[in-house]
Amino acid sequence: MTAQEARSAIRRGEWRRPTAGLAPANAQANLVMLPREHAYDFLLFCQRNPRPCPLLGVTDPGAYEPACARGGDLRTDLPRYRLFRDGAIAAELDDLLSVFRDDLVSFLIGCSFSFEAALLDEGFEVRHLTEGRNVPMYRTCRSTVPSGPFGGPLVVSMRPFPPAQVASAMLEASTAVLPAPAADRGSLVDRRIICICLHFTRKSAYAGNVRQGPNTKR
Repeated sequence: MTAQEARSAIRRGEWRRPTAGLAPANAQANLVMLPREHAYDFLLFCQRNPRPCPLLGVTDPGAYEPACARGGDLRTDLPRYRLFRDGAIAAELDDLLSVFRDDLVSFLIGCSFSFEAALLDEGFEVRHLTEGRNVPMYRTCRSTVPSGPFGGPLVVSMRPFPPAQVASAMLEASTAVLPAPAADRGSLVDRRIICICLHFTRKSAYAGNVRQGPNTKR
């Protein structure tokens, strides 16, 4: 399945689950939409926290077709959206057509799903794909560097491997992370599809299905 086919299937309502393993030859991104008045603070938050929030793209206010995925529509091409009001979840939506506004700025943030194809190609088992589940996520005791209203604990995803495979799995994953060299970026124009959202609220940053341990470390 190509990136364009994946986005089209989601837009038609044919895919309503996490996108791990979907269009594996392509990079994926998390989506955050914010009113323009908060966009600078969030941009600064991403710059101060480049590992958990590697920016792949930022739209102009009111724009919903990302430059890195021409023909895509950020209002319809995710399986599910969470709408936050005053820092709390107000609704879960299949699309944003009824709530999208001209002042919203969209941020596309690199997603760990992007390196799973490299692991599979080298023969590693990616457990949540085997089990048909979403990737496990954990809220750690490490803090992000705050910016304006944005901050909070670092959230990480986890993939279990036998001890003998850990070093080689880490090396394979690290060599598969975006961004590509500048000379190669033209080939990525239609490679970045959109996956489950990473959500940021006032003074906190977290993702769905988060588990927390008292001494969780990255």
